[in-house]
Amino acid sequence: MNNMNKRRYDLVVFDWDGTLLDSTTAIVRAIQAASVDVGAERPTDERARYVIGMGLLEALKYAVPDLPESRYDDLVHAYRKHYLSGDHELSLFDGVEALLQALQAEHRWVAVATGKSRQGLDRALAHSGLGRYFDTTRTADETRGKPHPQMLEEIIEQFAVDPERTLMIGDTTHDLLMAQNAGAKGLGITHGAHPVSALLDCAPVGMVNSIPDLANWLIKNG
Repeated sequence: MNNMNKRRYDLVVFDWDGTLLDSTTAIVRAIQAASVDVGAERPTDERARYVIGMGLLEALKYAVPDLPESRYDDLVHAYRKHYLSGDHELSLFDGVEALLQALQAEHRWVAVATGKSRQGLDRALAHSGLGRYFDTTRTADETRGKPHPQMLEEIIEQFAVDPERTLMIGDTTHDLLMAQNAGAKGLGITHGAHPVSALLDCAPVGMVNSIPDLANWLIKNG
């Protein structure tokens, strides 16, 4: 991509769902189907899309707010049943592996910070075959959910990188706000869950429409 001496970011951190994996629609449908299973009101597409990127329990409490507290475990199980029944059929966005190969060849640190559980991320990495490209990963059940900065701060600390030289890439405001809260830079990608206007409200250092656009942005700016 670009010369190591000129690059701005030594650590590149990716969200997973909606950023690298084209899973937004599947997550929305699983949330809606699970809510019906437990007898709750089916959330709108907009409300279900908003919670993508948050930790699962927190996300479901927001998406389905009127469910009795004692029923959220049932909702979690129902969501997992619906999502896992088809997650093996989901596809990476075009260009993901080529981008990760290029970042690895440049000897940058590359990581994932996701609202998925550890079990869910490990399953996704196994299905996709991308695990070998990431130097570390963090999940919401290991730390604090987005936009709390803990998972990103832990990654930054692990590699002793200046937060200003850390780029967090995501498709939701949760990702970009986490970057702000950690003192890192956030870059929005528009092919996922949250609308462009909401991403722009988080003052990202850049906006891209696809993974190939992201690769070009890094050549010029990263």
